[in-house]
Amino acid sequence: MPTGVALRDAREQLFAAAERILLRDGPNALTSRAVTTEAGCAKGVLHRHFDDFDAFLAALVQDRIGRIDGQAAALRASAGSGAVVDTVTDALMTVFGTVAVTIVGLVISRDGLRARLRRAGSSGVPVLGEATAMIAEYLAAERELGRIAAHADVDTLAPTLIGAGHLLFADREGGPPTTAAVHKVVTTVLAGVTREA
Repeated sequence: MPTGVALRDAREQLFAAAERILLRDGPNALTSRAVTTEAGCAKGVLHRHFDDFDAFLAALVQDRIGRIDGQAAALRASAGSGAVVDTVTDALMTVFGTVAVTIVGLVISRDGLRARLRRAGSSGVPVLGEATAMIAEYLAAERELGRIAAHADVDTLAPTLIGAGHLLFADREGGPPTTAAVHKVVTTVLAGVTREA
């Protein structure tokens, strides 16, 4: 007897459903029943693909980290083109304009999920750590090209930018910040090190 709609790529549909819940209702609303209801499938579908709900959540976070890794490769490849401040602004808008802020809230609120992610090799706060590494690698590439001062401490600048970006995007009630607001923060943080005309 059928118990729901057949899913072609169940994992991706479950991830997409979880992301919609996170964006709409926040981390506290995320349950296995909420995910399967949102995906339009039977609850057993989630447990057919994952050992338990924490395994599902860990896979969701790791999938989103993989997206940051893809963005990082594109960002490194863009070094030398465009204005550094504009490029960093765009990177922050992309990272935090997605589900990243709510993923961070989810990771912080679930001890079992954090432990599972640490066992899988994540350190610090997942998503924020990868985003910080992405910005640091980009700034280092720009430093090598001479567009960032040789003395620039990219390992301090990157977490400063990510922390400031996270704070700008963390207010779920007020809506996301404007590109101009993010650009202002990036300009301020990088003011003493950019070498662009």
